[in-house]
Amino acid sequence: MASYGQIARLIGREKNARLVGKVLGMAEYYGEYPCHRVVNNAGRLAPYFYEQQSLLEAEGVEVKDGNCVDMRKYRWDA
Repeated sequence: MASYGQIARLIGREKNARLVGKVLGMAEYYGEYPCHRVVNNAGRLAPYFYEQQSLLEAEGVEVKDGNCVDMRKYRWDA
C-alpha cells in the first residue's frame, strides 16, 4: 500500500497528493496499473472506487470498518 502523498513525493511533486489521486482516477485510459493499492495517508479507501475493497481483500489486505486499511501494517516504505 502507498499513499497519494508518498507517490507525490516520489515524483518530486510533494504538495500534489490530490493531483496524484486525480491522475490515478483516470489511469484506466492509459493501461493497467495497481491503483487499488493507493489510499490516503490515514488508510481510507477512495470514495468512488467501489471495487477497491474487494481487490485489496483478494490480495490479503484487511479492510477495517469497510473503508480503512491499517497503514502501519500495510504501508510500502519508499
